[in-house]
Amino acid sequence: MPLQRRIPKRGFTNVFKKQWVTLNVDELEVFNDGDVVDIQSLGVKGIIDGTGDGVKILGRGALTKKLTVRANHASSGAIEKITGAGGQFEQI
Repeated sequence: MPLQRRIPKRGFTNVFKKQWVTLNVDELEVFNDGDVVDIQSLGVKGIIDGTGDGVKILGRGALTKKLTVRANHASSGAIEKITGAGGQFEQI
């Protein structure tokens, strides 16, 4: 029997899958009031290591500071919390 029939098949790997770096709203509390939060500033603060295919902001936690957040994606809950604190979300 040929080798490819003797070895079992193990799942599927999608080579086109996007690898998003995710972080929650409560992780943005390290920034000062009025700061612009983008991919470079997240790297400088040490919140993210690499960018992958982009950054996605999720809505866990609370935000008390007025921030301008620039990211690739954000959940609807995260956008509500950012704008509720007086800040704004800009999709890049």
